[in-house]
Amino acid sequence: MGSEGPKSVTIHVTGFKKFQGVAENPTESIVNNLKKYVEKKGLPPGVQLGSCLVLETAGVNALPMLYKVLQSGTSSQNSLNDDRVIWLHLGVNSGALKFAIERQAVNEATFRCPDELGWQPQQMPIIPGDGALNLARKTSCSAEAILQHLKNKGHDVMMSDDAGRFVCNYVYYHSLRFAEEKGHKSLFVHVPLFSRINEETQMQFILALLEAVASTC
Repeated sequence: MGSEGPKSVTIHVTGFKKFQGVAENPTESIVNNLKKYVEKKGLPPGVQLGSCLVLETAGVNALPMLYKVLQSGTSSQNSLNDDRVIWLHLGVNSGALKFAIERQAVNEATFRCPDELGWQPQQMPIIPGDGALNLARKTSCSAEAILQHLKNKGHDVMMSDDAGRFVCNYVYYHSLRFAEEKGHKSLFVHVPLFSRINEETQMQFILALLEAVASTC
C-alpha cells in the first residue's frame, strides 16, 4: 500500500553547554525546551522531532559522545520508518544580532581559547586524512531555500560561509562527513544571545527552521 503525502523526515537537534565567555548558552535552553514547545505549538505534517541533545562545548575529547549521538540517528526505529534523517546543530555567536545559516565547515581547528575539556588546537586539521586545512564540506541542504523560507516568516536571518574555527565548526565538519557516509543531511545554525533576541522569538524561529529544513532538504 502506498502512503500519501511526502516521505516523513526525522530531525535531530543538538545544542551546546556553556563555554568561556558564554556562561549561559541559549542553545542549551532551546534544545532542552524544544520537545515541550513543539507539543504545544505542533509540527508540520510529516515532520518528526527526534533526539534533542546538548553537547559538551569541546572538540577531540568529546568525539566519543558526539559519534554516539550521531549514531543514534541510524537506529532501527528510523530505518523502519524509512525516514529522511537530518541533523540540525545549533550554536551561539555571542556577537551576532541575527540568526545565521552556516553553509559549510572547514577542515581546520584553531581554537581562540581552550574548550571546556582543556583542548586548544592551533592550525590542526579536523580530519587529517581529508587533506588541506582549507578544505570545506558543504551542507547538502538547500541553504538558500531555507534562508528565504525564514525571511518570508519575518525572521532576521543571514547566510554565512564561515562557522569560525572553534567547536561549532569542529562539530559541524564531523557531522557533515558522517552525514555524507550515512546518507543523512546536516545543517548548522548560529543564534544570538537571548539579550539580543529574546527566548520566545528564538523558539518561534527554531519552529520555523524545522519546517524550512523539512520542506527543502
